[in-house]
Amino acid sequence: MINMGSEARSRNMKELNVEEGEYSEPVSPTGQYFNSSVLSICVLGVLDSEIPIDDSPTMALLKDVFLPINPRFSSLMVKDENGTKQWKKVEVKLEDHVNIPVFPPGLSPVSYDNYLSDYLSKIAMEQLPQNRPLWNIHIIKYPTSNAAGNIIFKLHHALGDGFSFMGALLSCLKRAENPSVPLTFPSLSFAPNLSRNSNSIFRNMTNVLYSAFNTVSDFGWSLLKSSYLEDDRTLIRSGDPGVEFKPVVVSTMTFSLDHIKQIKTKLGVTINDVITGIIFFGTRLYMQGTRSNKLSNEHSTALVLLNTRIIGGYKSVKEMVKPDAESPWGNQFGFLHVSLPELTSAETCNPIEFVWKAQKLIQRKRNSRAVFLTGQLLEGLRKYTGPEATAKYIHSTLKNSSMTISNVIGPVERMALADHPVKSLYFMVVGVPQSLTITMISYMGKLKVAVGTEKDYIDSQKFNSCIENAFEMMFKAAHEIA
Repeated sequence: MINMGSEARSRNMKELNVEEGEYSEPVSPTGQYFNSSVLSICVLGVLDSEIPIDDSPTMALLKDVFLPINPRFSSLMVKDENGTKQWKKVEVKLEDHVNIPVFPPGLSPVSYDNYLSDYLSKIAMEQLPQNRPLWNIHIIKYPTSNAAGNIIFKLHHALGDGFSFMGALLSCLKRAENPSVPLTFPSLSFAPNLSRNSNSIFRNMTNVLYSAFNTVSDFGWSLLKSSYLEDDRTLIRSGDPGVEFKPVVVSTMTFSLDHIKQIKTKLGVTINDVITGIIFFGTRLYMQGTRSNKLSNEHSTALVLLNTRIIGGYKSVKEMVKPDAESPWGNQFGFLHVSLPELTSAETCNPIEFVWKAQKLIQRKRNSRAVFLTGQLLEGLRKYTGPEATAKYIHSTLKNSSMTISNVIGPVERMALADHPVKSLYFMVVGVPQSLTITMISYMGKLKVAVGTEKDYIDSQKFNSCIENAFEMMFKAAHEIA
């Protein structure tokens, strides 16, 4: 093998439009995993505009507001002389990052719905070039059924997670009615801990032993799921190799947060419990397919993503990029392996039982330390086998499960971007080796659910109909509780 040497490295850096000098910062371990030979995961963020889009302020907004948010938006991911990946500051050619597609003029909003869907599928499959900063923006200047125009951000997941991107978004967006007043967010609620105020030594010891048992059990099962055990092939999981390179269909649904809160109050659980229960229940209904007389309970696992920051709300980008930030920028999350609860005949009539079943499963997972141990395992793999081997482990974790669920809390008030009021927004994680991805974001009293499905395998319209049906059944059953 020939060593490239300093001259060859210098030539390679120049090919990437990189000048010799200091690196901005090392790439985080998770950033290396998400931009590796086996994984290239990105986030699509879609803003629905209430008014037709004027793209004239785009370059100024990107230069003066977006790029200064974080040095990574102006950096390449390169290897230093030791082979370690670093962020390297470069001069950004903004025109290379802005895309304004041309569709046929004069069509109906319904027709433009199809064009937007096809365009989202197209850019979801495209790889971001490695010779420039890992983001793009797409401006859709055609009216759809839901918006007068759309602005789409494609950001590589190596740049950060949903929490970081939401902080970045808030740096660009202002209150539509009063830009000088900060946006506000719903308060975070946590499941009640009934044993917190207990003085019983026996109960505390029991809880410790129970948590220890759950930790060992969950970590062992997570290890098996990531390494050897695959979910069954079902109506939501094709199990085909290279599924991450196949076209996806991105569709959305909207639910009232007030209605979700009413279900939450009736059931005595958290909003996340209600949402997850509805998603799981609707997914099981879809998996029934045409088998109306026989329940379909194939083994399926969801990866539920958790923000691991100890926080009560969003921080400013300035606070997140500080060296010792309480809520740092980057990828700070873990995932829970949660088996989709089996659906019984009784639960098809009374879905409340299904929510409680899902709630108990997730609560048990949260009370174990398996997420922490998984993080330690990934760090150990990185140290002793390298980031590429660790990325393969994460790829296997995703591939062996059936779906991923993640959510982000959005602002309460209407936002505006460059005087364009935002009617709604949603995001989708793409490049994941799964047939089904579900994301959620709250905004102005609504919950927007985005569903990414493998094209020509999952019937996205039928799947969404099952989720909406699950919500209606849940809402009705909750109101029947005395």
